[in-house]
Amino acid sequence: MKGRSVLDQMRAICLALPDTKETLTWGQPHFRVGEKIFAGCGEEKGRVVIGFKLDMDHADAIIQDPRFWRAPYVGHKGWVSMDAGAVDDWNEIRPLVLESYRLIAPRRTVARLDGAAPAAPPRARARAGARKAPKKIAKKPAKTSRKPRP
Repeated sequence: MKGRSVLDQMRAICLALPDTKETLTWGQPHFRVGEKIFAGCGEEKGRVVIGFKLDMDHADAIIQDPRFWRAPYVGHKGWVSMDAGAVDDWNEIRPLVLESYRLIAPRRTVARLDGAAPAAPPRARARAGARKAPKKIAKKPAKTSRKPRP
């Protein structure tokens, strides 16, 4: 692989997305959106690998390519690992990382990525513009400690 290191390539892709950061997790660099991991980079069985989450159907299909395999511990949830030494074109990796980001990021963050205004949560949308009538509170007579005057 020529040019920038694997970690530099992953940083360029991942940190360009909204609300992302790099953390050292399990001794390896991982990329998070908010507090959730959406991609990682590290060493596995003596080789440099990258990892990300894909839609289950996509993950099932991509592991047919010998450069990819189910990630240890979380592969059953759509996470895949890839031999980073087999990356010929990082533009091929960008959409895979973006898919992972979209699966992990909150909807409002994804909406910002797409340039749309974030949608209001379902409850707020249902009530938008509709005012609730104020609750009627039955007033209880005030308690007094004084005796009534004669």
